[in-house]
Amino acid sequence: MKELSLENLYLFFVLALGFLAIADLIVGVSNDAVNFLSSAIGSKAVSFKKIMIIASFGIALGAIFSSGMMEVARKGIFNPELYYFDEIMIIFLAVMITDILLLDFFNTLGLPTSTTVSIVFELLGAAVSIAAYKIWENSQSINELINYINYSKATQIILGIILSVFIAFTIGAIVQWVSRFILSFDFKRNSNIISSIFGGIAITSITYFILIKGIKGTSYSEITFGYFQNRTINNIIESNAAQIILYLTIIWSSISYFLIEVYKTNIYKIIILIGTFALALAFAGNDLVNFIGVPIAAWQSYEAWTISGIPADQLSMGILSSKVETPNLILFIAGAVMVITLWFSSRAKNVLKTSIDLSDQSEIKEKFKANRLAKFLVVFVVRLNSGVQKIIPVKIREIIENRFAPSNQLLLSNTIIEKPAFDIVRASVNLIVASILISIATSYKLPLSTTYVTFMVAMGTSLSDRAWGSESAIFRVSGVLNVIGGWFITAIVAFSAAALVALLMETSLYFMPILFLFTCFLLYRNYLRYNKDAKKIKSENQILEIEKNTLDGVIKESSKNIENVLNRSIKVFTYTTEGVSKNDIKSLKKNTSQVTKLSDEVNELQENIFNYLKSNKKANKKATEFYLIILEKLTQITKKLRKISKITLKHVDEDRRKLPLSNIKFLLGIDLNFKRLFEDVINIFINKDFRKIEDVLLGIIQAKDRIENQIKRYKEENQGSKRYDKLQLEILTLCSEILTALKELLESYYSIKSETELK
Repeated sequence: MKELSLENLYLFFVLALGFLAIADLIVGVSNDAVNFLSSAIGSKAVSFKKIMIIASFGIALGAIFSSGMMEVARKGIFNPELYYFDEIMIIFLAVMITDILLLDFFNTLGLPTSTTVSIVFELLGAAVSIAAYKIWENSQSINELINYINYSKATQIILGIILSVFIAFTIGAIVQWVSRFILSFDFKRNSNIISSIFGGIAITSITYFILIKGIKGTSYSEITFGYFQNRTINNIIESNAAQIILYLTIIWSSISYFLIEVYKTNIYKIIILIGTFALALAFAGNDLVNFIGVPIAAWQSYEAWTISGIPADQLSMGILSSKVETPNLILFIAGAVMVITLWFSSRAKNVLKTSIDLSDQSEIKEKFKANRLAKFLVVFVVRLNSGVQKIIPVKIREIIENRFAPSNQLLLSNTIIEKPAFDIVRASVNLIVASILISIATSYKLPLSTTYVTFMVAMGTSLSDRAWGSESAIFRVSGVLNVIGGWFITAIVAFSAAALVALLMETSLYFMPILFLFTCFLLYRNYLRYNKDAKKIKSENQILEIEKNTLDGVIKESSKNIENVLNRSIKVFTYTTEGVSKNDIKSLKKNTSQVTKLSDEVNELQENIFNYLKSNKKANKKATEFYLIILEKLTQITKKLRKISKITLKHVDEDRRKLPLSNIKFLLGIDLNFKRLFEDVINIFINKDFRKIEDVLLGIIQAKDRIENQIKRYKEENQGSKRYDKLQLEILTLCSEILTALKELLESYYSIKSETELK
């Protein structure tokens, strides 16, 4: 291959890496937005718009402070002087391709993962792959592999990431326990002095570690001042650390007291805003290297190669070992892309839910199933706690219990419809602890995982706040273990995939453009598929939130929900009867999952209406009360269907014998009658022909009477197998209750519709 063609090819690689850097910024921010938004959003302290504005400023400023971190991509993981230019380009391109596809995959699933872990293990995997290929090609000993890797630095980074999980959880738990003990849940009744001191310490911590300590490692840290005998900013900070912290604490405590006393300011909201800014700044300063560090290193390598005139397979890349400042223009552009992504990425919102749900103070619908390890850990901690409780004197236990007694006043204002996941004290601690830990790591040029830190801090604070109650502890611990397990999988997949991609490209340079185009294709396809699936789920399965301020709006929109629920109910009942008739346990399990989902959706909507009524005084009471009646009847229907599904599943699971033919015919007959009745009701709401309600009501009453007679006859005759009779009798009883709920739903609808027409 001619050198000219190689030059053109490598120029294409650099341009491709530039494109991939932008793509990586987009998918990376979509995943990592949870790190600095979850605390502020979960507490509902301020509006979403304000949170986003503050976070945007933090990201923009943090991007400027990230220059010193770029060295990690060049020499933090491997020894560049042992690799030639062509090998370095392969490593960098393999890393970027793998990183984008991996992060995009996690974003599509709505799961947070660590961009730091992915980039570190991708660099390690690609570097090891190329080094192993070189060793094999040159018939060298495998022991030579250790020389290619920056063993000490890589070990330091990996251990830092792993230890951050335990350190973040422990420190978060301790700081939250102390803060809660001092402030309690009823923190608004604390004296202004206590609140101002807490505010002073909190803001000082953020100010020192973010805005001052965070400067270390950037180009701005070496600026000198003549007034201080030409000493650098780093020297001044390090030699006067104690005095700076003391003065800042006094200043910020005084300002906090003034704001609280004079302007009646909620200092905790101020802490949350500053903390969100600080954590966004720390995220950008720490994680920007994950997205653009590799492309920048590739560009610098390309420049060195073009100047040298040395063939690509002969130029050692020792130049990457030297410190090279990243142009501020590139940092500004990267910051701008991150901010734009933050505002417009729909996937960023999708990834927030896991962290907030697992740290929610109230009992919620648990997302994760219990596992044996979670059960063991919960039992162990409960027993340990019981032992500790016996040692602590009774009076001290009573004091602690009083300080940790939860307050019912979690709503921050009348403008908030839903209850916050946790209060503003916990949100403040989350932001403070996470910001400090990440900033310390950044100052020492350690790419600590912001995902690990923020998530584990949130879990630690929620544990101290007793958010993990006896009913939910196992499920939440299971959730935490699942998330942590996903992080380890990220590391393994990142290492393996990058190693494979690098090896493919090492065999032929022409694999590079092929893999690049393949990556672009997958990104585009996943984007289209995600949007399509999201729209499909919304249109088919989502039960609609309605306009609650007008009775007409309720009548019109509630009909859509009735239509939706009853259509899905028909399918559930049919699948149930078919499954039990065929003894198909797999089908019954799937059906049980579907009806559980339907029931949960109706329950959730009902809870949202309750919260709306409590928080919105202007709501049309009659409209919302009517809608609550409709939802109550739909809830009754779905609960009975859920019970039918469970008892049939249990029957088939315990008795693998098929039902007698007479019982099968009986169930199929019920299914047919139910389908006709439900379809009649659905047609009323589809066609808006409410005049037919009376006729349908008559049909429901007649069907219910037939079932009641069957139940009576069945009890009197008591024929056939007792087991089959019991199942049949339970189904009949539940069907009767379903018809009762359906009858009452139509009666309520008929009554309110007649009333509006008279008016």
